[in-house]
Amino acid sequence: MRSQGSHATVRSPTVDTGHTVHVSARHDHTTITFGRGIAGEHELRLCGDLSGGTRALELGVSSETNALAFAIAGAKSIAVDPDPTRIEQLRALAAEHDVRIECHEAELADLGFATSGSVELVVANHTLGDVDDLGRLLRQVHRVLKPSHPFVIVVDHPFAEVLERPEASYGSTSRTIGDWFTALGRANFRVDALHELGVSDHHRAPTTLVLRARKEGS
Repeated sequence: MRSQGSHATVRSPTVDTGHTVHVSARHDHTTITFGRGIAGEHELRLCGDLSGGTRALELGVSSETNALAFAIAGAKSIAVDPDPTRIEQLRALAAEHDVRIECHEAELADLGFATSGSVELVVANHTLGDVDDLGRLLRQVHRVLKPSHPFVIVVDHPFAEVLERPEASYGSTSRTIGDWFTALGRANFRVDALHELGVSDHHRAPTTLVLRARKEGS
Protein backbone atom coordinates (compact mmCIF):
# COMPACT_ATOMS: atom_id res chain seq x y z
CA MET A 1 0.00 0.00 0.00
CA ARG A 2 1.34 3.45 -0.89
CA SER A 3 1.42 6.16 1.75
CA GLN A 4 -0.17 9.49 0.91
CA GLY A 5 2.12 12.12 -0.58
CA SER A 6 2.11 15.85 -1.11
CA HIS A 7 -0.01 17.39 -3.85
CA ALA A 8 0.87 19.73 -6.69
CA THR A 9 -1.46 20.91 -9.41
CA VAL A 10 -0.98 21.50 -13.12
CA ARG A 11 -4.40 21.31 -14.75
CA SER A 12 -5.44 19.09 -11.81
CA PRO A 13 -3.04 16.12 -12.16
CA THR A 14 -3.03 13.37 -9.55
CA VAL A 15 -0.03 13.18 -7.22
CA ASP A 16 1.06 9.75 -6.04
CA THR A 17 3.82 8.29 -3.89
CA GLY A 18 6.58 5.69 -4.00
CA HIS A 19 10.30 5.01 -3.56
CA THR A 20 13.14 5.19 -6.06
CA VAL A 21 15.45 2.17 -5.90
CA HIS A 22 17.35 0.02 -8.35
CA VAL A 23 15.34 -2.49 -10.33
CA SER A 24 16.14 -6.15 -9.75
CA ALA A 25 16.48 -8.86 -12.39
CA ARG A 26 12.85 -9.83 -11.64
CA HIS A 27 11.48 -6.52 -12.93
CA ASP A 28 8.30 -6.92 -14.99
CA HIS A 29 9.47 -5.71 -18.38
CA THR A 30 5.94 -5.89 -19.79
CA THR A 31 4.80 -2.83 -17.82
CA ILE A 32 5.83 0.82 -18.30
CA THR A 33 7.35 1.76 -14.95
CA PHE A 34 9.34 4.65 -13.52
CA GLY A 35 11.17 2.90 -10.64
CA ARG A 36 10.40 0.18 -8.13
CA GLY A 37 7.76 1.31 -5.66
CA ILE A 38 6.94 4.33 -7.83
CA ALA A 39 3.47 4.56 -9.35
CA GLY A 40 3.68 3.34 -12.94
CA GLU A 41 1.69 3.82 -16.12
CA HIS A 42 -1.26 1.76 -14.87
CA GLU A 43 -1.78 4.34 -12.11
CA LEU A 44 -0.50 7.59 -13.63
CA ARG A 45 -1.84 7.06 -17.18
CA LEU A 46 0.65 9.37 -18.85
CA CYS A 47 1.57 7.50 -22.03
CA GLY A 48 -1.78 6.54 -23.54
CA ASP A 49 -2.66 3.52 -25.66
CA LEU A 50 0.39 2.04 -27.38
CA SER A 51 -1.38 -0.69 -29.34
CA GLY A 52 -1.74 -0.50 -33.09
CA GLY A 53 1.81 0.48 -33.96
CA THR A 54 2.24 3.73 -31.99
CA ARG A 55 5.79 5.02 -32.54
CA ALA A 56 7.26 5.27 -29.04
CA LEU A 57 10.81 6.37 -28.18
CA GLU A 58 12.74 5.60 -24.99
CA LEU A 59 15.23 8.46 -24.65
CA GLY A 60 18.08 6.76 -22.83
CA VAL A 61 17.70 3.10 -21.90
CA SER A 62 16.64 3.08 -18.26
CA SER A 63 16.85 0.26 -15.74
CA GLU A 64 13.16 -0.34 -16.42
CA THR A 65 13.84 -0.80 -20.18
CA ASN A 66 10.51 0.76 -21.11
CA ALA A 67 11.30 0.31 -24.81
CA LEU A 68 10.64 -3.39 -24.26
CA ALA A 69 7.30 -2.62 -22.59
CA PHE A 70 6.41 -0.41 -25.58
CA ALA A 71 7.07 -3.27 -28.00
CA ILE A 72 5.17 -5.84 -25.95
CA ALA A 73 2.20 -3.43 -25.82
CA GLY A 74 2.11 -3.32 -29.62
CA ALA A 75 4.04 -0.14 -30.31
CA LYS A 76 6.75 0.42 -32.89
CA SER A 77 9.43 0.76 -30.24
CA ILE A 78 12.58 2.86 -30.63
CA ALA A 79 15.45 3.37 -28.18
CA VAL A 80 18.50 5.63 -28.22
CA ASP A 81 21.42 5.51 -25.79
CA PRO A 82 25.14 6.35 -26.08
CA ASP A 83 26.17 3.27 -24.05
CA PRO A 84 26.74 0.23 -26.33
CA THR A 85 26.32 -2.15 -23.39
CA ARG A 86 22.82 -0.88 -22.68
CA ILE A 87 21.90 -1.15 -26.34
CA GLU A 88 23.15 -4.74 -26.54
CA GLN A 89 21.30 -5.69 -23.36
CA LEU A 90 18.10 -4.21 -24.78
CA ARG A 91 18.54 -6.11 -28.04
CA ALA A 92 19.00 -9.32 -26.06
CA LEU A 93 15.81 -8.65 -24.09
CA ALA A 94 13.92 -7.96 -27.31
CA ALA A 95 15.10 -11.28 -28.75
CA GLU A 96 14.19 -13.07 -25.53
CA HIS A 97 10.63 -11.71 -25.71
CA ASP A 98 10.39 -12.14 -29.50
CA VAL A 99 9.68 -8.47 -30.24
CA ARG A 100 11.40 -5.87 -32.40
CA ILE A 101 13.01 -2.71 -31.03
CA GLU A 102 14.73 -0.19 -33.29
CA CYS A 103 17.95 0.56 -31.37
CA HIS A 104 20.30 3.49 -31.95
CA GLU A 105 23.68 3.91 -30.26
CA ALA A 106 23.91 7.70 -30.16
CA GLU A 107 23.85 10.71 -27.87
CA LEU A 108 20.36 11.49 -26.60
CA ALA A 109 20.03 14.68 -28.64
CA ASP A 110 21.17 12.98 -31.86
CA LEU A 111 17.74 12.08 -33.19
CA GLY A 112 18.50 12.49 -36.89
CA PHE A 113 17.32 8.92 -37.51
CA ALA A 114 13.71 10.08 -36.90
CA THR A 115 11.86 12.28 -39.36
CA SER A 116 10.02 15.36 -38.14
CA GLY A 117 6.64 14.70 -36.55
CA SER A 118 7.00 10.93 -36.73
CA VAL A 119 6.98 9.91 -33.04
CA GLU A 120 3.86 9.73 -30.85
CA LEU A 121 5.42 9.20 -27.41
CA VAL A 122 8.81 9.98 -25.84
CA VAL A 123 9.78 8.73 -22.36
CA ALA A 124 12.96 9.74 -20.54
CA ASN A 125 13.13 7.79 -17.28
CA HIS A 126 15.95 9.09 -15.05
CA THR A 127 18.14 9.78 -18.09
CA LEU A 128 18.12 13.58 -18.36
CA GLY A 129 19.55 14.62 -15.00
CA ASP A 130 23.11 15.09 -16.31
CA VAL A 131 22.29 16.51 -19.75
CA ASP A 132 24.29 19.73 -20.23
CA ASP A 133 22.64 21.21 -23.31
CA LEU A 134 19.03 20.57 -22.31
CA GLY A 135 17.73 23.16 -24.76
CA ARG A 136 19.19 21.34 -27.76
CA LEU A 137 17.78 18.01 -26.59
CA LEU A 138 14.31 19.47 -26.06
CA ARG A 139 14.35 21.07 -29.49
CA GLN A 140 15.18 17.69 -31.05
CA VAL A 141 12.40 15.95 -29.13
CA HIS A 142 10.01 18.71 -30.22
CA ARG A 143 11.05 18.17 -33.85
CA VAL A 144 10.43 14.41 -33.92
CA LEU A 145 7.26 14.40 -31.79
CA LYS A 146 3.82 14.80 -33.34
CA PRO A 147 1.83 17.89 -32.25
CA SER A 148 -0.04 17.53 -28.95
CA HIS A 149 1.65 14.20 -28.18
CA PRO A 150 3.33 13.48 -24.81
CA PHE A 151 6.90 13.69 -23.60
CA VAL A 152 7.19 12.01 -20.17
CA ILE A 153 10.19 13.00 -18.04
CA VAL A 154 11.20 11.28 -14.79
CA VAL A 155 14.05 12.69 -12.66
CA ASP A 156 15.20 12.66 -9.06
CA HIS A 157 13.18 15.26 -7.18
CA PRO A 158 15.31 18.43 -6.86
CA PHE A 159 14.32 18.97 -3.22
CA ALA A 160 15.34 15.51 -2.00
CA GLU A 161 19.05 16.34 -1.91
CA VAL A 162 18.41 19.39 0.28
CA LEU A 163 17.31 17.07 3.09
CA GLU A 164 20.02 14.50 2.40
CA ARG A 165 22.81 17.11 2.20
CA PRO A 166 22.14 20.06 4.52
CA GLU A 167 24.97 22.01 2.90
CA ALA A 168 23.20 21.90 -0.45
CA SER A 169 20.72 24.61 -1.36
CA TYR A 170 17.69 24.07 -3.55
CA GLY A 171 18.74 24.21 -7.19
CA SER A 172 22.48 24.15 -6.51
CA THR A 173 23.03 20.58 -7.73
CA SER A 174 20.07 19.86 -10.02
CA ARG A 175 17.39 21.64 -12.03
CA THR A 176 14.47 22.96 -10.01
CA ILE A 177 10.85 22.41 -10.95
CA GLY A 178 10.83 25.99 -12.19
CA ASP A 179 13.89 25.29 -14.34
CA TRP A 180 12.08 22.38 -15.99
CA PHE A 181 8.98 24.47 -16.68
CA THR A 182 11.09 27.28 -18.14
CA ALA A 183 13.15 24.98 -20.37
CA LEU A 184 10.10 23.12 -21.63
CA GLY A 185 8.21 26.33 -22.27
CA ARG A 186 11.09 27.78 -24.29
CA ALA A 187 11.11 24.64 -26.42
CA ASN A 188 7.35 25.03 -27.04
CA PHE A 189 6.10 22.30 -24.72
CA ARG A 190 3.16 22.66 -22.35
CA VAL A 191 3.29 20.76 -19.05
CA ASP A 192 -0.09 19.21 -18.33
CA ALA A 193 0.77 16.75 -15.54
CA LEU A 194 3.11 16.91 -12.57
CA HIS A 195 3.62 14.19 -9.95
CA GLU A 196 5.82 14.45 -6.85
CA LEU A 197 6.38 10.89 -5.69
CA GLY A 198 8.13 9.17 -2.83
CA VAL A 199 6.86 10.75 0.40
CA SER A 200 6.72 8.04 3.06
CA ASP A 201 7.66 7.24 6.63
CA HIS A 202 11.25 7.02 5.42
CA HIS A 203 11.28 10.08 3.15
CA ARG A 204 9.99 13.44 4.35
CA ALA A 205 10.29 14.90 0.86
CA PRO A 206 9.43 13.48 -2.56
CA THR A 207 12.19 11.40 -4.14
CA THR A 208 10.92 11.50 -7.72
CA LEU A 209 9.52 14.16 -10.04
CA VAL A 210 7.42 13.13 -13.04
CA LEU A 211 6.38 15.63 -15.70
CA ARG A 212 4.29 15.14 -18.81
CA ALA A 213 4.68 17.83 -21.45
CA ARG A 214 2.84 18.02 -24.76
CA LYS A 215 4.26 19.42 -27.96
CA GLU A 216 2.70 22.68 -29.07
CA GLY A 217 3.01 24.04 -32.57
CA SER A 218 4.20 22.09 -35.60
